[in-house]
Amino acid sequence: MKKNRYLPLSLIAAAMLAGCTTLPPKNTALEDARSAYSSARTNSQVVTLAPIELQKAGETLNKADAALSKGDDAAVNQLAYLTRQQVAIAQEIAKRKAAEAAVASASTQRDQVRLAARTAEADAARRQTALAQQTAEQQAARDRALIAARQAELEEARRQAALAQQTTEQQAAALAAASAQAQRDEAQIAARQAELEAARQQALIAQQTAEQKAAALEAARAQAERDQAMIAQQEQQLRELDAKQTARGMVITLGDVLFSVNRAELSPGGVRNVQKLAGFLNQYPQRKVLIEGHTDSTGSLSINQPLSERRADAVRTALVGMGIGGDRIETRGYADAHPVASNNTVAGRQLNRRVEIILSDDSGNIVPR
Repeated sequence: MKKNRYLPLSLIAAAMLAGCTTLPPKNTALEDARSAYSSARTNSQVVTLAPIELQKAGETLNKADAALSKGDDAAVNQLAYLTRQQVAIAQEIAKRKAAEAAVASASTQRDQVRLAARTAEADAARRQTALAQQTAEQQAARDRALIAARQAELEEARRQAALAQQTTEQQAAALAAASAQAQRDEAQIAARQAELEAARQQALIAQQTAEQKAAALEAARAQAERDQAMIAQQEQQLRELDAKQTARGMVITLGDVLFSVNRAELSPGGVRNVQKLAGFLNQYPQRKVLIEGHTDSTGSLSINQPLSERRADAVRTALVGMGIGGDRIETRGYADAHPVASNNTVAGRQLNRRVEIILSDDSGNIVPR
C-alpha cells in the first residue's frame, strides 16, 4: 500500500491509453527517465528512506508526459533530464540514510562488545578467585590477551566508523552537486519558458500591427475610391456648368444672353445656370468664388463700369438667395478692361459682354488677376 502511493500519474495515464489506436511518438530521453524512475520505485530502500524525493521525480515525469502530448520536445527533454536527476537524488539520499543506520548499528555492536568484555572480565575475576592457585604470570597473559582483543575490537570499530563517515560525506557532496545541477536546470527551463512567452507576445504584436496596417490600407483604398468618385462627380458637374480650366483655375462664363439687354437682371436661363453653381458650392463648402463683370467697349466708362459691377452683384445676390454664404463670394467689375474678343465685330462684342465666375481650389484660394 505504501508503494502504491507513489505510483506516478504518467503510468496510470499510460495504462488508460493502452487501448488507443494512436500513441504519441517515443522520446528516448523520456523513456530513459521512465526506466530510471521505475527501477528506483522497485528498490525498497529508496521507497522507504527517500519517499518525498521519489514522489517529486514522479511528478516531474508526469509533466514530461504532458509536454510530450503537446509536442513540446524541448520541454520533454528538459523535464526528462530533471526526472533522472531527481531519481538519482532519491537514490543517494537512501544510500546516505542506510549508511547512517549502519553507523548507528556499529555503535550498538561496539557497546555490546564492551558489555561482553566486561562480562568476561567479571567471569575471569570469579575464575581467578576460584583458581587462586594459578600463577600471576598466567593471569597477566590472560589480561594482556583480553586487552589486545578489546583494543583490536575498538580499532576495527573506529575504522568502520571512519569509513562510514567518509562514505556519508561523499554521498552528501554528490547530493549537493546533483541538487545544484537540478536548480540550474530549473532556471534554464524557466528562462526558456520566458523566451517562448516573449516570442508569443512579439508574434501577437506583429499580427496586430499587420492587421492594423491592413485595415489602414483598406481605409485608404476606400478613401481613394471615394475621392475618385468625388473628382469624377466634380468633373461632371463642372462640365454641366461649362467650366473651363485656365491659369487662374476653373472659370464659368455667363454670356450676355443670360442677362436682360443692357441690364443686370438674370434671364431664366441665367438663373438655371446659377442654380447649378449653387448646388455645386453647397456640395463643396470649402470652395469660394470670385465673380467678375465685363462689358464691350461701346458706351462710356461711366455706364460700363457700374453695369459690370451690377451684373456681378446680381449673380452674388442670386447665390446668397440660394443659400450660399456671402463670405464665400467676392465680386468685381472691370467694364471693358479685359476683352476676350475684338470689339470691332458684333460677335466679338457679344463675347466681351459676360460675367466670369472663378472657382477657388479646395483650400479656398483664387489666383488674382
